[in-house]
Amino acid sequence: MKRRSAYFVPLAAAMAFVFSCITVNIYFPEATVRTAAEEIVQEIRKKDGQDKAGLEAVGAPARGPAAPFSLVPAAWAQEETTVSNPAIRALKETLKNRFPALKPFFAGGNIGETNKGLLEVRDEASLGLKEKAALRSLVKDENGDRTKLYAEVAKALNIEAGQIERVQKIFAESWIKSAEPGWWVQNESGDWVKKS
Repeated sequence: MKRRSAYFVPLAAAMAFVFSCITVNIYFPEATVRTAAEEIVQEIRKKDGQDKAGLEAVGAPARGPAAPFSLVPAAWAQEETTVSNPAIRALKETLKNRFPALKPFFAGGNIGETNKGLLEVRDEASLGLKEKAALRSLVKDENGDRTKLYAEVAKALNIEAGQIERVQKIFAESWIKSAEPGWWVQNESGDWVKKS
């Protein structure tokens, strides 16, 4: 009996060590999230007068007699992400409708895009009491809707709730990329810089 336990204890310890070294690799569809973030942010922040046809023309491949023959269908090359559900569509619409009210505060340097995908009030010194209250309300509503959007995108892509921060970080990059020159954005280290 003692002999068996003498072999069993080291064997059990070795097995425990092997199993503790195995890490669980949780799949995260980064490319899909990145594409979805770029499309959603672009749709929310499209410039006034820029219609859907104009957006498609920018990314459309050359067509006509000069275009070379391709075995790859054009529809595949322009495939859109299907990251959508009624909640995402409603949130996009709300964010799109709020954006014109936020633009003057971006231009005035009152708010900026954080590296966490949210807005932050930066400078209220030039604002009156009513403007301050309006700004704080807008930022609170915007951040609430963005947070819901990130959760809905994760849900639509079957991403675990523990990975929402990664979704948020990818969206932060898209928000910052879409910011206009002169708007305040937060860099990777958390410092505020004016976008050039």
